[in-house]
Amino acid sequence: MPLALYALTAGAFGIGVTEFVIMGLLIEVSGDLGVSIPAAGLLISGYALGVVLGAPILTMATSRWPRKSVLLALMAIFILGNAAAALAPGYGTLMAARILTAFAHGTFFGVGSVVATGLVAPDKKASAIAIMFTGLTVATILGVPFGTWLGQLAGWRSTFWAVTVVGLAAFAVIWAFVPRDTAPEQQSSFRNDLAVFRRPQVLLGLLTTVLGYAGVFAVFTYIAPILTRISGYSESAVSPLMLVFGAGLLIGNLAGGKLADRKLTPTLIGSLITLTLVLGLMSFAIHDRIASALFVFLLGAAAFATVAPLQMWVLEKAAGAGQNLASSFNIAAFNLGNAGGAWLGGIVIDQGPGLGFVTWAAALVTLSGLAVAFIALWLDAGKRRAVCPAPAE
Repeated sequence: MPLALYALTAGAFGIGVTEFVIMGLLIEVSGDLGVSIPAAGLLISGYALGVVLGAPILTMATSRWPRKSVLLALMAIFILGNAAAALAPGYGTLMAARILTAFAHGTFFGVGSVVATGLVAPDKKASAIAIMFTGLTVATILGVPFGTWLGQLAGWRSTFWAVTVVGLAAFAVIWAFVPRDTAPEQQSSFRNDLAVFRRPQVLLGLLTTVLGYAGVFAVFTYIAPILTRISGYSESAVSPLMLVFGAGLLIGNLAGGKLADRKLTPTLIGSLITLTLVLGLMSFAIHDRIASALFVFLLGAAAFATVAPLQMWVLEKAAGAGQNLASSFNIAAFNLGNAGGAWLGGIVIDQGPGLGFVTWAAALVTLSGLAVAFIALWLDAGKRRAVCPAPAE
């Protein structure tokens, strides 16, 4: 794999750290800025909203730019956003800085996915996407715990300064290693870009991403209370179990990319079936310590095994004008799934049957994503039959 691909991975690492590290610093932020912990928690929601809004806006605004220039501009936004967060005098300013930083997220992964697939041979495209997304998994395993420790030791602002430095390093390696390109051959326009959403398979691909990934975050958002209140672990055991989850993310991500390079559609369907089964069987496993630890690993592996196939599938269905936009929208779809899954899990806990049934609800919502994928495949089959009708007897 070319060095340019690992430069994209460095950018993904920085973005992953800044997205998730705030979860471990809510107490420090709320105490320093004089707001409640739930209010500090809204900094997570604000970031997700920034991803959803920023993906289409920045992708369309930079659609005529060379893709390397787009990536460098996005990393500059990332650097400025994190520096502004470190300097934020109050809660409102910090929220604005988080949203600004999030604007770079969706377009970076969307355009980065297109760039990554262009750096490798056709039979390595999904693996290239998986390697770029490895930055997220390493951020989860190493970056977030280190950022949380640093913020608790030296103040939460020190964490954002550290992430700013990571952004500067990512900017440098992208500038040095990602090859120069020209503006897209097909001159882009808002109308041409938006036309990609007239394709039913693209819309169904985005919906599959939202529903498929909502199941993951319905469980992951509440994994700590599940492990402590149902599985019987102490609170101090949750962090080591998150390392187990992170190991699953890394293995599943790379395996999903390699399998998708061989057979994209079977990998997509197989990964969604596996994720549904893991979520369903986890409903029984969480009542035993050893089984719950195993399924924490399996959840991570099954969750990220779907990422490269889902991204690659949307890229294939959106080939041509508007591919950057569709790719960025799919990143936004992941974040919508994250937010929707967290909301669903909260509903099940607060107004439904309770914490022990979150995994069942998660399995059902991922199963609905699998159903949408089958509908898209059925439409594809119908389209092929229309183009190549059976010969007359």
